[in-house]
Amino acid sequence: MIQFIDGLHLGRPQVIGTGVLGTDQLALFDCGPESVVNETVAALRRLGLRPENVTHVFVTHIHFDHAGAAWRWAVDYGATICVHPFGAPHLADPTKLLASATQIFGDQMGRLWGEMRAVPVEKLRVIADGEEIAAGGSVVRALDTPGHARHHHAWWIEAERTVFAGDVMGVSINGGPCLPPCPPPDINVEQWLASLNKLMELRPARAFITHFGELDHPAKRLNELAERLLDWAEWIAEELKIGMSEEKIISLFEQRVWSELKSAGLSDEAVETYEQADPAAMSVGGLARYWRKFRPDALR
Repeated sequence: MIQFIDGLHLGRPQVIGTGVLGTDQLALFDCGPESVVNETVAALRRLGLRPENVTHVFVTHIHFDHAGAAWRWAVDYGATICVHPFGAPHLADPTKLLASATQIFGDQMGRLWGEMRAVPVEKLRVIADGEEIAAGGSVVRALDTPGHARHHHAWWIEAERTVFAGDVMGVSINGGPCLPPCPPPDINVEQWLASLNKLMELRPARAFITHFGELDHPAKRLNELAERLLDWAEWIAEELKIGMSEEKIISLFEQRVWSELKSAGLSDEAVETYEQADPAAMSVGGLARYWRKFRPDALR
């Protein structure tokens, strides 16, 4: 059985969610930040499930909104944390992760993400691309899917033809447009497109994203995301080529994204939910860094 629960991040629904696999022995997919643990535990109990029965937590990548609570599930409930090889060292010792995030979020760290501590080494399981793990009454396969982050796995359940895609399949709130979250430092457009092709070849019947829930028509959404990723990247490249500052680009890009969402019929409240899940300003920094690092000739 697959279910999806809402962590109610900062009290707002449909921002950060967690996939649940199983009925007796349970597996979680993306546990969210430590700030949503209490709500996640309460939601499990409301479903008649016992958090004590969570044996595995599969994190798609180590960004705080996806894996910040991993240490709590390991320490409080004894769960094994399954993670990409590039991400594991940062869960074992989050010092650099904390320093980097603090540069971005400053004194909002605690409010946004709660507490971040190391996952005990004995509770970390490093998972290679293609490796399969028995959990939640099924078999879960790791799919190396970089582009959003170099330490990104999507998790594939062949028996259900279901993928838990983290951020690689984008952000879509309540059926709205599928947006590519592009924060620094790891955005790589070519790798991301290759990852989307990898998922397309699987032809998933169901796809779940952390922001937020089950995607309708997975194949259509994969194509939509690829098109928007290229559109955003090319738009930002054009602004960089004419020498516009990132500060000015951010202002223009935010208006561009918000206008697109409103044109799709979304309310101001829904746009605010998108912004909480995927701040438009972050994508400017991530895509600008991509062009300067990987495609500097294109900016001349």
